Amino acid sequence: MKENLIIIFGGSGDLTSRKLMPALYSLHEKSSGNFMVLAVGRTGFDNETFREHLQSLGDYPSGSFLERVFYLQMDPSKGEEYHKLTERLEKFQQKEYLFYLATPPSLYGKIPLFLKEHKLNEGHKIIVEKPFGYDFESGHKMNLVLKESFKERQIYRIDHYLGKETVQNILALRFANTIFEPIWNRNYIDRVEITAVENMGIGSRGGFYDGVGALRDMVQNHLIQLLALVAMEPPVVFGEREFRDEVVKVYNSLKPLQKEEIPSRVVRGQYIEGEKKGVMATAYRKEKGVAPESYTETFLAMKVNIANWRWEGVPFYIRTGKQMPTKVTEIVIHFRQTPHRLFSCREECPEQNQLIIRIQPNEGMVLKFDMKIPGSQFNVTQVPMEFTYDKLGDLGNLDGYPRLLEEALKGDNTLFTRSDAVEASWRYFAPVLEYLDSQSGLPLQGYPAGSWGPLESEAIIDNGHKWTNPCKNLTNTNIYCEL
Repeated sequence: MKENLIIIFGGSGDLTSRKLMPALYSLHEKSSGNFMVLAVGRTGFDNETFREHLQSLGDYPSGSFLERVFYLQMDPSKGEEYHKLTERLEKFQQKEYLFYLATPPSLYGKIPLFLKEHKLNEGHKIIVEKPFGYDFESGHKMNLVLKESFKERQIYRIDHYLGKETVQNILALRFANTIFEPIWNRNYIDRVEITAVENMGIGSRGGFYDGVGALRDMVQNHLIQLLALVAMEPPVVFGEREFRDEVVKVYNSLKPLQKEEIPSRVVRGQYIEGEKKGVMATAYRKEKGVAPESYTETFLAMKVNIANWRWEGVPFYIRTGKQMPTKVTEIVIHFRQTPHRLFSCREECPEQNQLIIRIQPNEGMVLKFDMKIPGSQFNVTQVPMEFTYDKLGDLGNLDGYPRLLEEALKGDNTLFTRSDAVEASWRYFAPVLEYLDSQSGLPLQGYPAGSWGPLESEAIIDNGHKWTNPCKNLTNTNIYCEL
């Protein structure tokens, strides 16, 4: 069996040091790792100084891992420098190459073509980080470039959300339990909420984020992936093609938004100065790298409908935002009310059962249902049945990279995004992006840092319902509560 060689373009960058190297170290410790790593970057390291650099950034007690890490100084944006890579790779005999593009997206259209030009693409694999384009046109163009150099089965578009154990457990929850799948449809579910928010601002990413915004950064990829897992039909078998076919079917079933619908279905916001834990947080427009008059959204809430037999009439509400009260990703399934109410319910008791699936933090789920309050009267209150995933064992690295890298090394494409899914997603969001980018249609609402976003976002939820806001302080024995 040939040993894998992972070539990381952008090897001296932030993503490599923060995510990729710790993930690869985790794999190495798990199985002694049948791979070696060649980091490629413009910074003037050699093998030894790069290993010292990595050691200064993280704890790598196993010296045997760093001994398998090498460095090549070159500029991957210049085709004339790829002879350096070819010459270096000749020293690694009998290797299968896995190229990883941990570079700015501007290089995604160059590096694959340079690899093809130097015949480094044949029989090897390539991993591409999001964003998979900036809109439908650029996403389509990116797919064409990748397919010109690699076959679809060699291309691994990585979305670390799909590597999370708790995300994959959505599938197990649905398809391994007969108590859920028969009621997982429009007859029993009233609405679905998907929330992924952070309690921090953009930090040092201002230069990048100001040209992207919340919809492109989170909604078009991460949140729509979560929606697909909730809404997809069961695949015939859990295989690479079958699973990804069902994901694409969901994307193709998203009911297109007409221009006149967008103002009532989409709310965008941008955080302004606000108090968090007694400290004033900076407004987005005052962050480093952000234009003083920036019109970029840091919050986006949206109502999505799916036009198919299972979900017709069931709204999916998705939202993401920065500078929220807490960092949390969760899905709330709101079941329909009972057709006839027999018992009185206390004020704090909602009228519907809920299933809360917590992706992060305190990964787990809660099923909320009504029970009779002790006493002579038939009064009911809602009680939680809770479960946390840590009871099944060590969750390990929760950001998904170790699992996805391991799958890519094995050649399993199941948990990676296929080209038609990329284009189907961009196609759905195209009218929304056109509307947002015009800066004349949809207002940009300000919201104080530390709040749950613009109050206007409540208006997109039907029938007087409101967003379900997770609590700030979470414990392993109480993964869900309200502010």
